[in-house]
Amino acid sequence: MAKKRRPQTQAAAHGTAADGNYPVVGAREPCPCGSGRRYKACHGRSASHAVTELVQRPFEGLPGECDWVALRELVPAATVELTLKDGLPEGVPSVTLATVLPMAWPALRRDNGAVLLGLQNDTASGDISRDLADTLQRALAAEPGTPVAARRSSADGPRLQDLLDPGATFEPTVHSGFEFWVEDAENATGDVAASLERANAAALPTARIPGLEGAYWCEAPEKNHLRWVTSYPEEQLLDALARLHAAGTSSLGEGTRLVGSFRAHGLVVPVWDLPSAMGADEVAGPAVAFAERLTEALASNAPLTPEERRSRGGLTNRQVTLS
Repeated sequence: MAKKRRPQTQAAAHGTAADGNYPVVGAREPCPCGSGRRYKACHGRSASHAVTELVQRPFEGLPGECDWVALRELVPAATVELTLKDGLPEGVPSVTLATVLPMAWPALRRDNGAVLLGLQNDTASGDISRDLADTLQRALAAEPGTPVAARRSSADGPRLQDLLDPGATFEPTVHSGFEFWVEDAENATGDVAASLERANAAALPTARIPGLEGAYWCEAPEKNHLRWVTSYPEEQLLDALARLHAAGTSSLGEGTRLVGSFRAHGLVVPVWDLPSAMGADEVAGPAVAFAERLTEALASNAPLTPEERRSRGGLTNRQVTLS
């Protein structure tokens, strides 16, 4: 015996939620708005567009774009104090960007009203900047002591570039662990202390290289690495790296090797293998010296020699894209 259908509210009859959001249905099914058209040709069109349109450089125009990308993709534990374009709302003493938050929360409003915004989270649309801006706005209005849940941001909502002060500095602080999650980490006990211990054990030691935006050293089990997020045009950068590689000046000293590069959020990230004994302090000087050689190579407009073309081909073949 078929179940009786419950009476529908007007909103339900037209396929909308109380807040006006339309549920997702099959692409060929009638659109819940009641237009008579298929979902893919009606409200599904904008939903699909919001999901699939990828902003190649979501952090472009923000101070410290290279560090934004590094904190999103490379650095386990770091924080940055953010400056809002319109100032801090009443009751919000600070806004801090964090690489990751406990339980992978998109954001957290502390008991004292301070806001923590998580950067390393999955996003529902193709524009990370818009998703983060939506999360930030909700965190600023959240009740103190509560996390902010993930949701799909509006396709016409503001981006980080609309909310953050373009003249402010972006100065990451790299941490050895995740004690910044809690206000009194030294006295943490029980589940909180255990969670911190597990997170800290999984994080690779990482350090920022002074004087090079986006450059980070990390200690890995078998060998250390230097990864440098750059903002140079890709083709020009690959030509310059090929010139240096062919000339034997692409390394950072004895036992080091430029092994390739990858793309992340529209930027190219060269990667070097380093000996396990080479720490962040030891690689800082050679990295800055390499940056000077790279600047000279970038200024050259001469055609690549056959050897340089072979070097470029090798670098290109080892290139991958993270996002």
